[in-house]
Amino acid sequence: MILRIFHIAAIGALIASAVYAYSIKYDTIYLAEQVAKLKHQIKREKDMNAVLAAEWQRLTRPDRLQILAERHLDLKPMAIDQLARASDLPQRQEKIDAIGRKLADLGLSEPTTTPSAGAASATAASEQRAAPRTPAAARTPGR
Repeated sequence: MILRIFHIAAIGALIASAVYAYSIKYDTIYLAEQVAKLKHQIKREKDMNAVLAAEWQRLTRPDRLQILAERHLDLKPMAIDQLARASDLPQRQEKIDAIGRKLADLGLSEPTTTPSAGAASATAASEQRAAPRTPAAARTPGR
């Protein structure tokens, strides 16, 4: 009787493992088909990019643009009076810095120094000089 139960359990396990193996196989086939579809889509997009690049080169040819400009734009040849020498051009005006001018009027245009470790020690030294010293403190500095 135990042997019969063991055989039934083994057959059940065999069937379950076969179902699991087939499900993995079909999932793998499905994913392989998806990869093939994506590769095909990528190839189609690359081909489309190549077509668009070729079309852009054809549309921006200088001879084509020249014909379109003559047909659609009312351009006239340049007259000699439209030419100017660099010396004939007016001088560039100075850029006006309104905030900078106001700071200069207030006397704040000089560069300032930011506090640093050296400035902090200099400040501490000036405070020590300003503090009144006792005769004992003057003889034993640092205590």
